Order: sequence, then C-alpha cells, then structure tokens
Amino acid sequence: MNGTNPSALRSRTRRALLSLAAPLLALPLLPGAALAQDYPTKPITLIVPFPPGGPTDVASRIVGQKIEEGLGQPIIVDNRAGASGTIGAALAARAKPDGYTFVMLATPTLLADHMYATVNYKLFEDFEPVANVYDLPIVLVVNPKSLPGVKTLQDLIEKAKAEKGGLNYTSAGVGSFGHLTTEMLKKVAGFDMLHVAYRGSAPAVTDLLGGQVPIMFSDLIAVLPHIQSGDLHAVAVGTAKGVGMLPEVKSIADQGFPGFDATSWGAMLAPAGTPKEIVTRVSEELKKALADADVQKRLEGVGTFAAWQSPEQLAERMRNDHERWGQVIRENNITRD
Repeated sequence: MNGTNPSALRSRTRRALLSLAAPLLALPLLPGAALAQDYPTKPITLIVPFPPGGPTDVASRIVGQKIEEGLGQPIIVDNRAGASGTIGAALAARAKPDGYTFVMLATPTLLADHMYATVNYKLFEDFEPVANVYDLPIVLVVNPKSLPGVKTLQDLIEKAKAEKGGLNYTSAGVGSFGHLTTEMLKKVAGFDMLHVAYRGSAPAVTDLLGGQVPIMFSDLIAVLPHIQSGDLHAVAVGTAKGVGMLPEVKSIADQGFPGFDATSWGAMLAPAGTPKEIVTRVSEELKKALADADVQKRLEGVGTFAAWQSPEQLAERMRNDHERWGQVIRENNITRD
C-alpha cells in the first residue's frame, strides 16, 4: 500500500459499504414492524367490566393515565358492569382486534364460566393476554368483641372446631374470592363454618362491625380502616407472604399451611387476533407504568399492588388459577345462577 493516500482509501471503503447497504435500506418495513411503529393513531378504549369506584376501576384509571404518556393517545375507560364482569368481557370479545379495545380482567370474571351456566365468550379462545397489572390481597378478619380470644389463625381454627360448624362467616357474595378462599382454607385446615353471603363488601362489612357475623375474608381495602381503628382484628392474609400495609399480620402459609396462596388480581386482555406487535407494545408500556413509584403509591392507595407479568406469564397464571379455583367451586357446588 506504499504511496496510497490514507484519506482516499477511507473514502473508497466508505463508498463501498454504502453501496452494499443501499439495497437493504430500500427494503420496506415488515408489516408487523410498520404496524407497531404507526400504532396508535386514535384513542384506545379500555373496558372495565365493574362499576366505577371499585379497585379494578380505579386501578385501570391510574394505569391508563400513565400509559397514555408512552402511547401518545388517550385511554378511555368504559365501565360495563354486571354478572361478575361477564357483560363487559363479552363486549370486548366481540370487538375488532385492531389494538383499540382492551378489557381489564379480574378474578371474578376469570372464574365466571365455572359458576354460570352460560357466558357469552370463551376465555381461552376469545382473548390475547397482554399483561398482569395488579395483585389484590385479601385478609381474614374477626370482630374482636364477638371473638375476643381469637388473635391468630390457629385460635380461629380451634374456635371453629369447638363450635362444630356453629360459626358464621361472610364475604362479598356467593362465589366471591373471599368465599372461595375460606372454603379452601376450611378443607386444608379441617374445620367448618357457615357462609352467610351478602351482595357486596359494604353491607357485609357493616354487619361484621355490628357483630351480626363475626368473621370475614375481605379485600384488604374494604377493611383496612377498621383494622387500623381496632374495630376489626386481622388474623391472616391470603397472599403467600405478608403485606406491607399489615406488617405484623402473618400469611396463612406462615401460620402452618405452607404453599397456601390466595391472591386476587387484575390483568389486561385484548380480543383474540390482535396483532402480536401491538400486544407487545402495550405490555411494555404497562411494564414501564407499573415501575413508576407514583403509580405504585396510587395503586396501594386503593389496596392493590403493581404486579406486571408478561403475556406468557399471564397466560400460565390464568390457566392455573382457572383450574385451581374451579376445583374449589365444583367441590362446593357454588353457582351464581
């Protein structure tokens, strides 16, 4: 290379590389890549199949506001309540799979096909999992005036065994997650209690405070103020580990029943056939939103905890919980019809 001008050599090399790259640069984007790049171009509807003001609704609005920043389009929350969320879920199942309609699935809707004779969708055929969004802990509480000697889970079990089925407990309703969890606990621990169902948490908590029914397995947010005031005593939490809001309360698993885990949750789904690139994009935006400290704090304010899972992890969770809690429903002949 004697006598070769280094500058000229670099110039020729650069031109050669550019000539090789030119055909690649001229290729069009793959359809999926172009779709993800352009999406979204209009507002997105998030169907919440429960009434305004509840944990699923509020969590959806908190997270929706945050992912608007990354997606660059408004998230419109559309409440379509009724029949354990099946009305809203059926509406979402029939929506066009173009990435502009999603639904927030909660545990009652996941299990509805076990308790209703018919639902107007097929859970594992009509939806694409997008991401788990939040976990909703539940807590076993007693009225300390009605059961003054019950301080721990073992105390409650011994009391129930001594009463030989004479203790009553309540929940937010037939087939509610509190109902199912108590039935599972009864089987695992070998004791009995009678379920007194109410229509919703509010009337159940009212009668719990009044002493008409001494025991309840409830969403944490519904009873937390009464635990803090001393009007109710928390015996155990259903989650595998303790809950930060109740650091002194042990889980059922940590009170003699290893592996016991009862956690309600909420997740975003899309209609089946929604392009994978869009599902991935929205899932990643949810992951970023749920990592935000302010979002986490606001979610905790309504008794939920940020708990992102990928589409694949969510699909596995859906199938596992659908079968596990379905078995509890079948064994106890629980129906909503």
